[in-house]
Amino acid sequence: MFRVLPSGLILFVAVIFASCSSSRKVYTNSNVSNQVVRKYAKLMDVSPKKIKNKALYGFINDWEGTKYRYGGLNKSGVDCSGLVYLIYKNVYKEEIPRSTSAQVNVIKRKYENQLKEGDLVFFNYEGSKISHVGLFLQNGYYVHASTRKGVMVQKLRDPYTYKYFSRCGSVKQ
Repeated sequence: MFRVLPSGLILFVAVIFASCSSSRKVYTNSNVSNQVVRKYAKLMDVSPKKIKNKALYGFINDWEGTKYRYGGLNKSGVDCSGLVYLIYKNVYKEEIPRSTSAQVNVIKRKYENQLKEGDLVFFNYEGSKISHVGLFLQNGYYVHASTRKGVMVQKLRDPYTYKYFSRCGSVKQ
């Protein structure tokens, strides 16, 4: 009828199930420290009072420095569209497409001077198509997964990257 499993196998199975359980961090405004808020306020040269979506900056803080990996969706590596996808899923609780080429099709285009926190910014490094995406923050800064430095916050008008800036917009609701 019932078969008794060796205790070592039971422990192994328990560890596997525990590691697969919901270890995904929940990002809320109440569980992000003031230290994180001050860090990003200083980086973007804004008052800490301007940081309203603390959950967003908590997510960025946790992922900052994660290396770039094409197709990646975890802390061992993430690509640009994967990062934006994960931010929308974990911070905004919305599903958006996974790829850059699909993400560009779900925005309502706007001018750069109309950008708001959470808007998407797209770059064209390959000549004929959109090849990179980031998420606009505040005061001219955005977060993205750089192929060289991993997940980072950068000035949109950075001299090297801005020449490849293509378009921007808000995710259609």
